[in-house]
Amino acid sequence: MSSSLRRGTLAATTLALAAVSLTACGAGNDAQTLEVKPDNAATHVGVIKIQNANLVTDTKGSGEATVTARIFNDGEKDQTLKGIYIKGARAELSPAKGKKRLVVPAGGSLALGGKGKASALLTDAEKAGVKDGNAQPLTFDLSRTGPVKLRATVVPAEDAYETVGPSSSPSPRTPEQGPSGSASPSGSGKPSGSAEPSGSAKPGGSAKPGERSASPSSSATAGAEEQQGEHAGH
Repeated sequence: MSSSLRRGTLAATTLALAAVSLTACGAGNDAQTLEVKPDNAATHVGVIKIQNANLVTDTKGSGEATVTARIFNDGEKDQTLKGIYIKGARAELSPAKGKKRLVVPAGGSLALGGKGKASALLTDAEKAGVKDGNAQPLTFDLSRTGPVKLRATVVPAEDAYETVGPSSSPSPRTPEQGPSGSASPSGSGKPSGSAEPSGSAKPGGSAKPGERSASPSSSATAGAEEQQGEHAGH
């Protein structure tokens, strides 16, 4: 084999090895593809992972928004979700049906949003600066890990998010049942049907004054009889 042929073969081999090396680097931990973030926010702090975090705003003008997410606990001890904060505002937490607390079990997960699941409701989203399309800073406060921060996308309660929006959350409906269903003010029978003032028979049909007026007339009759008796005696 001539020297020129050997040089050509070595050059081709070198180029092939360089291409393989570049491909391997592109698939490694520093690959640019790993910098692409999903639409739903996710983060990992200690044994806690939060995925699919979103803020879902109400499309009916209530000004409310719900936090949807799934919290994973890779630790060996249960943790409790103590609060969720959005720019200083605290979301109202409600446990899932039949539960007393929002517990992230060891080796398990806690789902926020959706029928029968735990919920986190922000009653005044506008005041907290929540606006559709924004990447809103959220802080999840857990009993052992502490604060876990991420940015969640703000989306309206439409299409796939319709079933996890504020209208499907049980937390705002529970406190509102008191005022709306308070039968005492609306159906208070005592003021509307107070029979004593309207039908007070004592003033209208007071027989006692009438009876007192009859006593003078009877006394006049007695006086006349006495006068007749006097005339008869004379």
